[in-house]
Amino acid sequence: MKGNRTLYFSNRFFTALLGVVLLFTLGYPFPWIFIVARFALVILAATVLIDLLWLFASKGKISVKRKIGIRLSLGDENPVTLQLKSSFPFQLKIEIIDEVPSQFQKRDFYIKSHIGAGKRKNFNYFLKPLSRGEYEFGQTRVIAGTLLGLVQRRFSAGNEQMLPVYPSFISMRKFELMSISNRLEDIGIKRIRKIGQHSEFDQIREYVPGDDSRTLNWKATARKGALMVNQYQDERSQQVISLLDMGRVMEMPFEGMALLDYAINASLVISNTAMLKHDKAGLISFSNQLHSLVSPDRRGGHMQRILETLYNQKTDFSESSYERLYAAIHSRIRQRSLLVLYTNFEGLPSLKRQLPYLQKLASKHLLLVVIFENTEVKQLAANESKNLQEVYIHAIARKFIHDKKVMCNELKRYGILSLLTRPEELSVNLINKYLEIKARELI
Repeated sequence: MKGNRTLYFSNRFFTALLGVVLLFTLGYPFPWIFIVARFALVILAATVLIDLLWLFASKGKISVKRKIGIRLSLGDENPVTLQLKSSFPFQLKIEIIDEVPSQFQKRDFYIKSHIGAGKRKNFNYFLKPLSRGEYEFGQTRVIAGTLLGLVQRRFSAGNEQMLPVYPSFISMRKFELMSISNRLEDIGIKRIRKIGQHSEFDQIREYVPGDDSRTLNWKATARKGALMVNQYQDERSQQVISLLDMGRVMEMPFEGMALLDYAINASLVISNTAMLKHDKAGLISFSNQLHSLVSPDRRGGHMQRILETLYNQKTDFSESSYERLYAAIHSRIRQRSLLVLYTNFEGLPSLKRQLPYLQKLASKHLLLVVIFENTEVKQLAANESKNLQEVYIHAIARKFIHDKKVMCNELKRYGILSLLTRPEELSVNLINKYLEIKARELI
């Protein structure tokens, strides 16, 4: 960081100067105050001079470095650390202004603090990006002043950098860590009892609450002196394919993020979870044409391939063609798979238009349709009606909520699975549904 000898006069200086001017003004009708005013002006000038010498005559500098990852995670709180080092021989009051990307709309972002003589200090804050793309960080500026606080000196650091915002890899790692440490219940993932015993034997382990009592191994229990159970591994190499609707219906915003971005985050999480369960993960994005297709796989580097593909997904605001989706799956996906369709049917008529193609998909694969709850409509329906207009609004809101449930029942009638969920709860609810499907051996 280069020292910049740009001089700032603080609010304290202007307040003191205003007081001196006021004293001089009062000195005209009251001559004795004029003497006090002159004395105050001398003290102010001397103090400013001392402050200037401390800040500019000394060889002290302030260096600052921004510490952040090589990419940001969509919809998550990303940590940012500013590392400051002062070589001044005395304590300073500081204001840190970090030029965060314009997408965050933080035009008045600054941190006020102090730093000791020759000390290092870290300052932490968090950024939550709500859209994918490139985010450009600017300079970091530090405005420093002594304890007198009359003048300030600015230091500027060339911390310019551009970072891409990827789908929520922080959430993906959180689910992965919880799965490895067997703590998925802590984040809302239910322990689902397996139906039947058609899987292969894996290992003998200690009993934990929720295990099927029929899997108890009494010989191992007698040897260990503690309850032991047989663990069976699920059937492997099944295929889990995320189908992303890139049409205009997925651009509806919730909590600052589009439905498409919620779906992209959930696709990343479910793909990683499937691969941890030794299944193959794939991805298809479509609108009125096929955007991308990642064939199901679980070899090394496949998760990175899915992440890069999801990062580059952009809607074209067109109406999606389920006919082309069916044709692509029919020609390229031969093995029976779990298809997770992320779309946004806002009404029963829109669902019925696509139902013939959904039936065809469900005849050869296990189809799960994700239906998003409109949380704002649900909140409207929960409010108390105070006048006739609000009665009409609540009636319409309740009809929208009812239509979502009707759509789920309509899909069930044709043998199609559905998941009705709030956008922010999609990843957790989807993993629960996937584990339920695995336990019931539906694929």
